[in-house]
Amino acid sequence: MLWEGEIMEKVLIVDDNFDILWVVETVLKRYGFEVLALPKGEAVVRRTKSFLPNLILLDVFLSGIDGIEVCNKIKENPKTRDIPIIMFSAHTDFSAVKKFCKADDFISKPFDVNELVNKIRFQIKEASVHA
Repeated sequence: MLWEGEIMEKVLIVDDNFDILWVVETVLKRYGFEVLALPKGEAVVRRTKSFLPNLILLDVFLSGIDGIEVCNKIKENPKTRDIPIIMFSAHTDFSAVKKFCKADDFISKPFDVNELVNKIRFQIKEASVHA
């Protein structure tokens, strides 16, 4: 529940698995986040500029443009590079992801909901401290 004057934090979720996309969107909305869910990486950069998320939760492996490429595009743009990105995948680990992009964090699928929410809150808080 938001109190008067509180700002709802925005999370952009990108995953081409519609079941995961729906579950994560539903969970984050229950935790009070405003959520935009996208099934493809191609629209992320454009939608990031219009939605202005506090954080992006990005699947590593997407059909079409993959999460690594999306992460790099966001981190290379001066207007979006400070948005924290948490990559997630069932098939890799953070050290492998960090070799190819500048993601801020990683979470493995399947994930614990509390761990996911805690990581999101931590990254948003860290970003606001360094802004």
